[in-house]
Amino acid sequence: MAAQAPLRMAMVGGGPGAFIGPVHRMAAELDGRFRLVAGSFSRDASRNAEAGRMWGVREDRIYADYHQMIHAEAARPDGAQLVAVVTSNDTHYSISAAALDAGLHVMSDKPATLNLAEARALAGKVAASGKVYGLTYIYTGYPMAREAREIVRRGDLGAIRKVVVEYAQGWLSRPIERDGDRQAGWRADPAQAGVGGCIGDIGVHAFNMAEFVSGLRVERLCADLSSMVPGRVLDDDCNMLLRFAGGARGVLIASQISAGARNGMTIKVYGEKGGLCWSHERPGELALDLLDAPSQILHAASGYLSAPARARVRIPTGHPEGFIEAFANLYADLADAIAEGRTDPAPLPGIADGVRGMAFVERAVAASRDGEGWVSLEAAP
Repeated sequence: MAAQAPLRMAMVGGGPGAFIGPVHRMAAELDGRFRLVAGSFSRDASRNAEAGRMWGVREDRIYADYHQMIHAEAARPDGAQLVAVVTSNDTHYSISAAALDAGLHVMSDKPATLNLAEARALAGKVAASGKVYGLTYIYTGYPMAREAREIVRRGDLGAIRKVVVEYAQGWLSRPIERDGDRQAGWRADPAQAGVGGCIGDIGVHAFNMAEFVSGLRVERLCADLSSMVPGRVLDDDCNMLLRFAGGARGVLIASQISAGARNGMTIKVYGEKGGLCWSHERPGELALDLLDAPSQILHAASGYLSAPARARVRIPTGHPEGFIEAFANLYADLADAIAEGRTDPAPLPGIADGVRGMAFVERAVAASRDGEGWVSLEAAP
């Protein structure tokens, strides 16, 4: 197959001091399938210009706001084909909708939108546009997470009975949002983050991974969300029980006040024949334990892995790949979907995953607040 020119990408957000914007840029360009050509990186003019210069964007393609950027780029013969949305949650819908309306593909940071109503409206926009919409639930990009999914799909574990997923961080153990920390500030602000704090920031990752790896849909949940730091408005600690279609049970823990924890995403899936465990802090390994058999540690890039796991590695086994590479795998999924004319970006999460994520957040927040106990998870698509 002849090499294709890189897809042209514009970015909204990601100015100096941002975390996820630079990650998107590095990941998109890692395999040479995208090139950042335009952006509106910050509302502050000097910071916007600084980001553009740092990333080699021409001055005339550094825009004051995303409306101006999308209008100008859509009109250019060499304009952007994709918009990467790396802003706070409150602007995800408006930017994504504007890009889709202009005929551009979208890669959005999670969660999809500020609330469920916006997510459902955006689903309509995606369907009408005929364009590809991807959502960066990053942990689905790791090859060994995809291997775990394939093991479950093949039936190696038998019927799934239990799913345990934990995402533990400790960086919000103190009220650093009151000390001017920008990353903490918007996450603690309902106007920018939405109704969920920890649950909307990392709980959606845990929820998405539980469904991605197990292949099952959560039907009901029982949630206990707390704000452990005095004076914090949004939740910073989440504990819940899950019931999946088919009868499997689950436990989901997401916490940003687990002092000493760094980025502890771990998922365990147990079936009638055995179980598996994958941890983000040892991403190149997958533990597999079958009944009456020796414990196994599977290693990334090994020849015995499934095709989906082998397809997204770049270097031989024993050479670790990490967060940027996993993020790049999602961009590779997006590039494949665009090249093949598909609107479904799978295995990259798409708008249906975005709708489910927002339904999960809103239902859990309301159920915990009102002490409802077990509630149905009502999600479109």
